Amino acid sequence: MIDFKNVSKTYPNGTHALYNVSLSIDKGEFVFIVGASGAGKSTFLKLIMHEESPTSGEIVINGTETTRLRRSKVPYLRRHMGIVFQDFRLIEKMNVFDNVAFAMRAVGKPYSVIKSRVPYVLELVGLKDKMKNKPSELSGGEQQRVSLARALVNNPEIIIADEPTGNVDPEMSHEIIELLTEINAKGTTIIVVTHEHELVREFGKRVVVIDHGRVKSDASKAVDDYLGEADYADIPDYPDNVEVIPD
Repeated sequence: MIDFKNVSKTYPNGTHALYNVSLSIDKGEFVFIVGASGAGKSTFLKLIMHEESPTSGEIVINGTETTRLRRSKVPYLRRHMGIVFQDFRLIEKMNVFDNVAFAMRAVGKPYSVIKSRVPYVLELVGLKDKMKNKPSELSGGEQQRVSLARALVNNPEIIIADEPTGNVDPEMSHEIIELLTEINAKGTTIIVVTHEHELVREFGKRVVVIDHGRVKSDASKAVDDYLGEADYADIPDYPDNVEVIPD
């Protein structure tokens, strides 16, 4: 579903964000992406969403080679994706229903479909009774669940969550990852960037560690041994099931 083949990214200011990254994510996988600030995690996501293009290498999303994708085709690529942001990015003047419906209107869905789909998705995230509330009337955890509902509403094949638990309390963090796990169980591919080591350990999914622009390790499940300290300065020896990609 997602293939990076020898992908590097250097920004115009000379910042080297990624070096020769080769990585595949299959349909229906749940993958945590972890690493220090500035390690290259955000660039990795931007390349998937085609907000940035690689300096070299090849990226294939759903069978489409996106490296030279025309700008007019990018919105069609993104229709297969739902994005969950750390800062929610809700529209304050709109109520919860309209914030979620906005994603459907953007792709031209008729109101009859919107009217039935939005309440269904809000019920999935436990917010059906908040449809008429404005974002300012919700807790941080509730706002993040609205953001998740908006990402889900067009039934995307891929959900990309960039630090979805960064602005909520530990209990709500757990609930959000549980929701994503339930969505993943129905076949949706989930990619989560996070600094929440305890969540990574608890849920036992595939974990990719990015360190200084390189894939430092890629394991089939979370194990304490290869999750370093908060700054990932010294990543220790890896267990047998971890593939180490040399610098």
